[in-house]
Amino acid sequence: MESPHPFRILTVCTGNICRSPVAERLLQTGLNQVSPGSFEVRSAGTRAMVGEPIQPLSARIISTFRGNPDGFAARQLTPKILKETDLVLAMTSKHRGEVLQLDASLLKRTFTVREFARMLSVLENRGDTAPAGDITEFWRALPTRAASVRHLALPSDPADNDVVDPYRRAEEVYHQMEDELAPAILGILRFARLTAPA
Repeated sequence: MESPHPFRILTVCTGNICRSPVAERLLQTGLNQVSPGSFEVRSAGTRAMVGEPIQPLSARIISTFRGNPDGFAARQLTPKILKETDLVLAMTSKHRGEVLQLDASLLKRTFTVREFARMLSVLENRGDTAPAGDITEFWRALPTRAASVRHLALPSDPADNDVVDPYRRAEEVYHQMEDELAPAILGILRFARLTAPA
C-alpha cells in the first residue's frame, strides 16, 4: 500500500554530480522494488555545480546497477531541503558536519552512508527489523535507533566512513568510489527488504 507521505532520504556530497547522484538513483531503484511509493530519495551538494548532469562515469555506474541516470540536475543544499528530509546520508564525515551546521536538529538523522549501513547491520544482528505496521513509520523511527548503536558500528579507521571524491580524477578513482559506496547501498537495501511487510 502506498504511504501518503513517503520516507524522504537525502544523499549529500560536494558538487552533487558524482557520488550523491549514484547513491540517490541506486537507493531509489532498490527501494522502489522493496515498497513502491514508500520512499523518496533525492540528493544535493554542499557546493553544488547547480544544473549540471551526472558525470559520465558515475552515470555508467548507475546504469551498471540497473538504475536510471537520466533527467538529473545538480542542486545546492539548503535549510529548506533539509527541513523536508527524514534521513540524511552524507558521503563523508565532512559533509555530515556541513549538514549539521545548516540544521543542528538533524543530529540523530544524519550519518555517512557507510556508517549508516554498518549501524543497520548491528540492528539486523539484534533482530530489530520487524515493523509493527507501516514501513514508512518504521523507517521514521529508524534513524534514532541507528544513532543509539553508533558506538557499536565504529570503523577501525575513521576514513572508512567516507566515500572518495572521483571528480576530475582517473577512472580508477570512480571504481574506488563504487567499491566504497556499493556495499553500503546494498546493505541498506538488504535491511529495507527485511523490514518490508510480507
